[in-house]
Amino acid sequence: MCYLIAKDIHSIGCIALRTNHGAHLAEYKRKLLHLIDDDRIQLVTISRPSAYGEYAPYRFVETEEKFTKAVLAM
Repeated sequence: MCYLIAKDIHSIGCIALRTNHGAHLAEYKRKLLHLIDDDRIQLVTISRPSAYGEYAPYRFVETEEKFTKAVLAM
């Protein structure tokens, strides 16, 4: 288990999705990178939110669809 987070470098907080490592996650991140301004939005995979306070507060979403929608609205 891991968390995919999206962080707008000009804002406080991030969006987080609980997911799993593997090929599916890598492909999902590649697709998202083509849709976003990667000079402003970072996509990072972390092990646990409590270890990465610099991204707090976390807004957790339940599905990839909700994550994508939230990231595109950033």
